Amino acid sequence: MSQSFSLSRSQRGILYMVLASLLFSTGGLVLKWCDWPALAINGARSFFGALVIGGFMVVTHRKLVLNATTILGAFSYAAMTTLFVLSNQLTTAGNAIVLQFSCPVWIVLFNLVLFHKKPTHKEILVLFLVAIGILCFFLDSLSAGHIVGDLCAIISGFFYAVLFMINSLKGGDALSSVLVGQIVSLVFLGPQALHCEWTLPNTLSIMWLGAFQVGAAYLFFSLGTALISPLQASLISAFEPILNPSLVALAGYEKLSGLSLIGAAIVIGAVVWNSLPKKARTVSSRAS
Repeated sequence: MSQSFSLSRSQRGILYMVLASLLFSTGGLVLKWCDWPALAINGARSFFGALVIGGFMVVTHRKLVLNATTILGAFSYAAMTTLFVLSNQLTTAGNAIVLQFSCPVWIVLFNLVLFHKKPTHKEILVLFLVAIGILCFFLDSLSAGHIVGDLCAIISGFFYAVLFMINSLKGGDALSSVLVGQIVSLVFLGPQALHCEWTLPNTLSIMWLGAFQVGAAYLFFSLGTALISPLQASLISAFEPILNPSLVALAGYEKLSGLSLIGAAIVIGAVVWNSLPKKARTVSSRAS
């Protein structure tokens, strides 16, 4: 009986990445409640994120791994989050999210260059469908951005892809990379929060963004990327750029058009199809 409810390694990885995406997606809405500058937010939330991840590592007796690979991951984390919050200031939120989602494309290029691994036909099709869905969802906002902010988002996507690849590299440990990256962000950006107003809404927002939207989310992210391939993990994370503005819209800050809903359906359908176990895909194909 218990075996029927047990999850395979791949299924656990998918579950962790879905949970990470759900937590990541709360960022857009919670940021609406905080009137701090973006860099101060990124620095202050890193304090609470480091407490969550550091606490988890202490409780589970997980050792901090410090080597060239994890330091590369820490730099990538700090650069990715800093560039992303900058892009949100310099361009539209839609642009920032869709352009950061160049991440799967970077992963395919990394696999080609570093491991000489070509994407499968299915992965190419899923990438194409995800790109179409994301572009549909943010079509209206793409024309309103600024070149500097757009470039920040694209480069953020590059560093995001590096973070996805860390667990696949020799000596890699994504959890250590994220923890060290948060400490780096706290040291360099945290002092800016000292000049901000710590009102109750701002304080609660920073605590949520740090403990849950960053801390718990990257905890699930690190566990998930250790169990499934970087490309599959990055495709599952496509839920985040859909859910993020959807939550903002549900709260009444923005509106979703029919085209956005079509794009969301395309992305979710493509990611779910790619995440199905091979047996499930075989059964469904036979049934059709």
